[in-house]
Amino acid sequence: MKEGIHPDFKECTVTCACGNTFVTKSIKPEIRLEVCSACHPFFTGQQKFINRGGRVEKFKTKYHIE
Repeated sequence: MKEGIHPDFKECTVTCACGNTFVTKSIKPEIRLEVCSACHPFFTGQQKFINRGGRVEKFKTKYHIE
């Protein structure tokens, strides 16, 4: 690796809009987020899955199979 061309890699405090904070490594001293794993619906289990059916299910309902 060449000397003097790489950015300084240091500890970084990440702050979310929900108030959650954690420390990681980055070239920036501070990062602000709108959504993190503590408040995102996918990670909290509040995400709603709607089963619309795939091609096979639509074909079966259209032609009254099964």
